[in-house]
Amino acid sequence: MRALVWNGINDLRVETVPDPTIVNPHDAILRVTATTTCGSDLHFIDGYIPGMREGDVIGHEFMGEVVEVGAEVTKVKPGDRVVVPSFIGCGSCWFCRHELWSLCDNTNPNPELQEPVLGYPTAGIYGYTHAFGGYAGSHADYIRVPHADNDCFPVPAGLADEQVLFFSDAGPTGYMGAEFCDIQAGETVAVWGCGGVGLMAIHSAYLMGAGRVIAIDRYPERLRMARERAGAETIDYTAVDSVVEELRELTGGRGPDSCIECVGMEAHGTGLDYAYDRVKQILHLHSDRATPCARPPSRAGRAASSRCWACGAWSTSSRWA
Repeated sequence: MRALVWNGINDLRVETVPDPTIVNPHDAILRVTATTTCGSDLHFIDGYIPGMREGDVIGHEFMGEVVEVGAEVTKVKPGDRVVVPSFIGCGSCWFCRHELWSLCDNTNPNPELQEPVLGYPTAGIYGYTHAFGGYAGSHADYIRVPHADNDCFPVPAGLADEQVLFFSDAGPTGYMGAEFCDIQAGETVAVWGCGGVGLMAIHSAYLMGAGRVIAIDRYPERLRMARERAGAETIDYTAVDSVVEELRELTGGRGPDSCIECVGMEAHGTGLDYAYDRVKQILHLHSDRATPCARPPSRAGRAASSRCWACGAWSTSSRWA
């Protein structure tokens, strides 16, 4: 089959690779009908995250048609259209039973590669370095899905791939970021970043009852989509002296009720903090990011994160008391 493979830093090629096969009785093989690129892929493409090997197939946001199943798969069958999340969950370990899917301790065969850095390993991820399991990714004609009964979600008839694909990753991530905010009817939510996750967070905030959503970014096309497709008010942070003061101005001095950070690693910023942060990133000395969390300084709150750091956007949410 043909697949997009990593052959070194900033060296991607479409090559012929072996077809996937059933390895365990709970596997399924999918013919990939749609797959998309996550911003977090940039981290290993440019060498920021190590652990890729020459010939690794990349991609972890996808859907497709089931073409073959293992002997113990009972919930999906050949011919089913399914969408698959990026993290691989077994469905039976303690973490999965408590819906902490990204911490599944049965799907990452290489935990020793993560523990020195993270302290504890995460679940496996398709096409995302050998520290996250070394699984072949979705930018290919076919892909093996372990634990198919747990990770394959059937697609209702009548929905096009373009309507469903983002439920693999960006949709759930943005939704969970908004869910952490405990949004009350009519509240104002600020969203940092207007990429795929940010747009999904905006939509999710409105679904949960937000009265206003203010989105922050610097790219005109992203800000336009946030306004025209998601209904948000927008701030170009390169065009204002202070995002915090702009937010106060837009909210009568209060600031937003909740904040969702949908940028994650390698975030862009301005000023001395950003320069200092970049130096720490290059030298791998950072323990957190100086940008883009320009949170209202006069209000205390609590924060939570919807995802493992490795998938790019933490989708960190803060609820201001």
